[in-house]
Amino acid sequence: MSGVQKVRVTKDDDGIKLDRWFKRHYPGLSFIRIQKLMRKGDIRLDGKRVKGKEILEKGMIVRVPPLGDDAKTAPDGTARKVIHISDDDAKMMQDSVLYRDDQVIVINKPAGLATQGGTGLTRHVDGMLDALKFGKENRPRLVHRLDKDTSGVLLLGRSSNAAAFLTKAFQSKETDKRYWALVVGTPSQRQGRIKMMMDKLPGKYGERMVETPDGKPSLTDYFVVEHAAQRASWLSLKPHTGRTHQLRLHCAEMGHPIVGDGKYGDREQDLTGAISRKLHLHARFLNFPHPDGGMITVTAPLPSHMEASFDTLGFDEREYIDLFTEELT
Repeated sequence: MSGVQKVRVTKDDDGIKLDRWFKRHYPGLSFIRIQKLMRKGDIRLDGKRVKGKEILEKGMIVRVPPLGDDAKTAPDGTARKVIHISDDDAKMMQDSVLYRDDQVIVINKPAGLATQGGTGLTRHVDGMLDALKFGKENRPRLVHRLDKDTSGVLLLGRSSNAAAFLTKAFQSKETDKRYWALVVGTPSQRQGRIKMMMDKLPGKYGERMVETPDGKPSLTDYFVVEHAAQRASWLSLKPHTGRTHQLRLHCAEMGHPIVGDGKYGDREQDLTGAISRKLHLHARFLNFPHPDGGMITVTAPLPSHMEASFDTLGFDEREYIDLFTEELT
């Protein structure tokens, strides 16, 4: 049959299921179409008919039939719907790199840049990852997400194996994440723990989260680093769970919304004057296990709007350079 490909399984795909391999390399294919091609025998593994749950091993041969225009990726996983990266965006992405080796890239995601695309979103980190190949054939892969308006440390795997290892480290809580936030007012206790059952609010509200008895558990430790009278406080936040908008909702429910948070805060309550109205939430540092062994710690400098707000309020991060090593209770 014209257009049939025989694709050899690489080391990066060793150990994954066949249906997952197709979704990884041909994300334009629907699950229903993949199953139909398998039932017809158009997709085969080492010449044998398959059901999709077969575990791949390096060196196996996957028979890939002609897939048409609805599967835009090639077997190496690099081609996809073309997103033009401007020279300025490519430079921005490369300048954002905080750490890079053969397995891992860590960037300082700018505030206002989405991690992945969505309705009406065409400019996002995922669409610019080709700018971070740095000589490798394949683009790096996202390991986790940050909200569009949250800046800071974002971790990428430079191969599917590295990304899988790092994703598992997040899921098993082997990573240690700390965020810095500027909040309205000052908590009554200098440090504490916020526990909450939270879930998405029903209706047409986008990703808005609420406290609900039937929700999923969420847990955050906080520490007041410094405060400006009762006007504002600089918090260090350590999330133990990774719910959508967790830190934003936790701070708001504590009575001290993050400055610039129009979704969970109150604009009339927000700080005025020289303080920016952008969200003041920053993924300050990440400590994570490296795929080759050992631990890596990466720290992201504050975005310009938070740096300016800290200066206005008299907060000097140089006085707390070792804060991220503290263990919060």
